[in-house]
Amino acid sequence: QPHLVESGGDSVQAGGTLRLSCTGSGFISNRFPMAWFRQASGKEREAVAAIYAAGTAYYAGSVEGRFTASRDLAKNTMYLQMNSLKPEDTAMYYCAAEKTGGAWDSARSWHFWGQGTQVTVSS
Repeated sequence: QPHLVESGGDSVQAGGTLRLSCTGSGFISNRFPMAWFRQASGKEREAVAAIYAAGTAYYAGSVEGRFTASRDLAKNTMYLQMNSLKPEDTAMYYCAAEKTGGAWDSARSWHFWGQGTQVTVSS
């Protein structure tokens, strides 16, 4: 059974740094794109970043320049390095895999999802 597990979420002060990890297993291919989405309380799930096997990454404008996505293909793991965190970054962060078509920043383009890891940034 395909499975994605996120880790690394925590509570930090504004300006702090976190690194999130997402590991795929059970038929999750390391040759296909993966993505990070987030969902704050009362808001829609929004795209954060996506990264392809070759290393090409895409970012939402709200995080570009502060967040960096990367992959370790041998470990089938995707990372999100988050620097200069802001209170508005507070959300549950989800990883996604197995893009089924459509834009990378559309949640319905992705077939498999992890359970999420909470990031809380305080002023």
